[in-house]
Amino acid sequence: MFDFKALTRRAEFAAFVGTLAVYLFFLYFGWPTFPTVLVTAGWVNVAAELGIVALPIALVMISGHLDLSVGSNIAAAAITYALLCGHYGLPDVIGLPAGLAVGTFFGFLNGLIVTKTKVSSFIVTLAMSFFIRGLIFGVTKLIVDNVQVAVDVDPWVEKTFGGRIYLAYENAIYLFLIMALVISWILYKTTFGNWIFAIGGDETSARAAGVPVERTTIFLFMGSGFGAALLGVTTVALYGSAQVSAGQDKVFYSIIAVVVGGVLLTGGYGSPLGVIFGTMTFAIVTSGVNSTGWGADWSLLIIGLLLLVAVLANNTFRNLALSGGKVTTTATTPDPPRLPEPVLEPSMEKENDHV
Repeated sequence: MFDFKALTRRAEFAAFVGTLAVYLFFLYFGWPTFPTVLVTAGWVNVAAELGIVALPIALVMISGHLDLSVGSNIAAAAITYALLCGHYGLPDVIGLPAGLAVGTFFGFLNGLIVTKTKVSSFIVTLAMSFFIRGLIFGVTKLIVDNVQVAVDVDPWVEKTFGGRIYLAYENAIYLFLIMALVISWILYKTTFGNWIFAIGGDETSARAAGVPVERTTIFLFMGSGFGAALLGVTTVALYGSAQVSAGQDKVFYSIIAVVVGGVLLTGGYGSPLGVIFGTMTFAIVTSGVNSTGWGADWSLLIIGLLLLVAVLANNTFRNLALSGGKVTTTATTPDPPRLPEPVLEPSMEKENDHV
């Protein structure tokens, strides 16, 4: 039998309600422009690109950490790919994996520094973001004396990563869905997923239970770096160029999408499906405002209100989920059996009376 009350306690329920409400809102005020194919493709593409970064970040946040270096990792992977293939003329089978490896390596450095120094991941990844941005800017200016690098992408790369479906929908949608399935499987069907929730719930208890906290944290940051790098090489395949400033807006946009999707900033709670709804909500807002004729400036106001409401709603639904898991035992647990009182011999009674 369908249990609606249990459904409302799930992490993604509030995100689904938010996505539905925002869609209906712009469907009404943006009619008839908003439901057209081009506008729909616009916000679906934005959600897919953002989701490629947001899903790995969600795992990092569920474990109780943050990654603010994803924007720089996007640019680092894209510039690496473009320099190797566009400037030096190397084949794409070398440049594309190299771009992915660069982003993954910087993610490894993030995890290593966080676990070894015990410094907040907020500070570590923020510093790494500036470091990576300055490094790629200096290297790019040194090599090509420009902040943008063009590249002729091989047809198979363009078709796989940068192509479009029906001339409107990007192939990034495929990558987004594949990543969502893989991350869902990791989070719910593997021991590694249990470790992620355990670390986010209580790192000390997780370590005492035998969870490899340091190794798991490093892998999570590597996954976040890989997701950022994947978006970086995808943008190169789509537009045929890379810029040093690329991806900077994805830092806070991805975190907003993750929080709207039901993941707590304190860790230990969230779901990939909720993050999918979060990216859709964010994309609908940013693209839907243009169809209303109000001006893009209003999108920032709506996103700010949406983030505040999402945080309050997530805390409410989390409390409902936790309260729903409690089981009262006062009426069902029998009283512990009483031991019979010792019977004293008459002589022992007299001695006790005497004492």
